Amino acid sequence: MTTGWKYRKLTVALTATAVLAGGVGVAGADVLDGAPAATAAAAQSGWNGITREQVRIDFGEGWVTNAELTYPSRAKGRLPLVVMLHGSGHNDMNQTLPDGGGSTFVPLAQGASREGFATLRFNKRGVTGIGPVESTDPAQLNPKNPYEQIQQDAAAAIRFGAASKRIDPNKIFLLGHSEGTNVAANLAADPKAFGIPTPAGVIAMGVVGKDIRTLLTLQLFGRQLLQLHDEFDVDGDGQLTAPEASDGLAGQPAEVADQFRAVLLDGDKVLASTDRNGDGQIAIDAEAGAVLRAATRIDDYPNVPGLEELQEYVADIARFPTVTQALPRFAGPTLLLNGENDLQTPARAAIAADTAVAAAGNRDHTLIIYPGMAHTMNITPKFTPEFREPDAQVVTDVRAWLRSHR
Repeated sequence: MTTGWKYRKLTVALTATAVLAGGVGVAGADVLDGAPAATAAAAQSGWNGITREQVRIDFGEGWVTNAELTYPSRAKGRLPLVVMLHGSGHNDMNQTLPDGGGSTFVPLAQGASREGFATLRFNKRGVTGIGPVESTDPAQLNPKNPYEQIQQDAAAAIRFGAASKRIDPNKIFLLGHSEGTNVAANLAADPKAFGIPTPAGVIAMGVVGKDIRTLLTLQLFGRQLLQLHDEFDVDGDGQLTAPEASDGLAGQPAEVADQFRAVLLDGDKVLASTDRNGDGQIAIDAEAGAVLRAATRIDDYPNVPGLEELQEYVADIARFPTVTQALPRFAGPTLLLNGENDLQTPARAAIAADTAVAAAGNRDHTLIIYPGMAHTMNITPKFTPEFREPDAQVVTDVRAWLRSHR
């Protein structure tokens, strides 16, 4: 297996205007809305020749979840298995994406089956159906120690798969997206502690290579400075003149333009309250950054406005190692995939995680950074990403890696 990392060059035409993704992603795709019937029908067509077995998995603590075990219909003997681990939020087994964006896991499950693998997808605790449809039981939707419970639930799914007569328990692969990359790394680092077989390999998409506070700082505050540098500062000097600020607002979604205008401009001049040294231009980091930092209240972490309902989750996941810290303890093969434009789990963190895996002596590790792709592994504008199914190249690369490790 090739070691190191590859930089995949893709040439894809971007569609017109992107929609601003609402809400705050916490190291993964948030609570996701359902896909329309047309999307479901399209996904169904990809299941030809694949048996879909509806199963139920007991997660304990009063919750039995719906799941689906798939495998090539003509397969003989015990099969290798891919268990799919979701991003954060109350995701269904498909990780259904909002606004008709399809799903993260269906094309990957179909692709894995074409390579002779079984796959196991399951609804997260508190999710009763595709959409996702959520339980009305607050104890299941918001359990104590929520991230630790997510790990335990994932371990229960792995044990279920290992016990199936169709599965080779020594060939179970973990495929995680976002939060799921952290779960996979934590489980693979210490499988005995979770009562699971040692995984045969780990695939991580949208790698949680940094701690939750760092990632939230990027998502809530840092991304705004990145956008000012990338899309407003034409001469790259770190300062914005009034014309640069005005030009930068052109073509932005209305909500984004309004937010930046309130920090940068007063009519056709830079905003005096932001331009603290009165030189007629705004220093992006020192002046605009100070205003934006105060507005987001990121320095009040974890008491950040808008994160009140997530504080227990944030505190709990912070107790556990990141992918960069945990995955080097796993000696098996790893495949790390990240979008270059990912502003939830940045590519630089994925590179750091792969470097740590290599430093630990693992020679079977691969990292691919995809230009133009964001957190859900699709080609999309960097600062106004749309959640869509993984690009076909991503599915192709996962299939090739699985084929080489079957």
